[in-house]
Amino acid sequence: MQKIAIITDSCADIPQELIQKYGIHVLPLIIRTADGREYRDGVDITAAQVYELLKTEIPKTSLPSSDDALALFQRLRDEGYTHAIAIMLSSGLSGTANMMRIVAQQVPELEVAVFDSLSGSIGCGINALEAAAAVERGESFTAITARIPGMLENTHVFFSVDTLEYLMKGGRIGKITALAGTVLNIKPIVSFMPDGQLGSVEKVRGEKLLKEHLCNQVKKYVTPGCRYNLLVADGGNPEGGAQLQEMLGSMFPNYEKYIYVNMDATLSCYIGPGVLGAGIQILD
Repeated sequence: MQKIAIITDSCADIPQELIQKYGIHVLPLIIRTADGREYRDGVDITAAQVYELLKTEIPKTSLPSSDDALALFQRLRDEGYTHAIAIMLSSGLSGTANMMRIVAQQVPELEVAVFDSLSGSIGCGINALEAAAAVERGESFTAITARIPGMLENTHVFFSVDTLEYLMKGGRIGKITALAGTVLNIKPIVSFMPDGQLGSVEKVRGEKLLKEHLCNQVKKYVTPGCRYNLLVADGGNPEGGAQLQEMLGSMFPNYEKYIYVNMDATLSCYIGPGVLGAGIQILD
């Protein structure tokens, strides 16, 4: 009889109660500060603590420890798991998925399928949750892994950035672009491109229109009668997140799941506080 584990990383931003409900295994990414200290995302450091650090430095990040990944695979094997499905942060931002493929080869008794989500935060997390729900329903390893590529392709997430300052400091954009955004009060909306990297899809002037434009990005994927999950994230912006959650739910009330998450510490290193995210996963 198959016993299937679901694995993801800390950038999936799955709420703790859902991690516990489905027994999902989460590998933390690593955050390093200027004084040489090392922290595990979501274990030793929170996003709120990263926001404080950002006042004086941009912490460095790296993929999860390969030793931690190996220990996880070995523990799953020892606990009687026969299969594992890992859905990891986009390869456009991290080498986590590739590392997992390499480490899994060291535990041949466990059959492992690793998927590059080409997404992050709610975009990665909802797919891990759907896979976990399929395991709970008793679906086979073959059936679940066959569906995951389509699930990933039909997941669309969009994020606003409150300020371009942290992207500039982290080397993600040029100083001139950042200055222009600050002066003009431009709020860029970014999404994951087909290669898994972040790219701009729209620029909105001012906070007032931002939530409406995030909802309109989601609307592009909704067709009459389709089944879908809705997704909302906030990074240090709970008031805006609550407003976006209400707005998106009012526009699209026929969702099957509605997941609200707080963004993780790793992604917060690059984008800073004040982030809002909206997304949809089409199920048909």
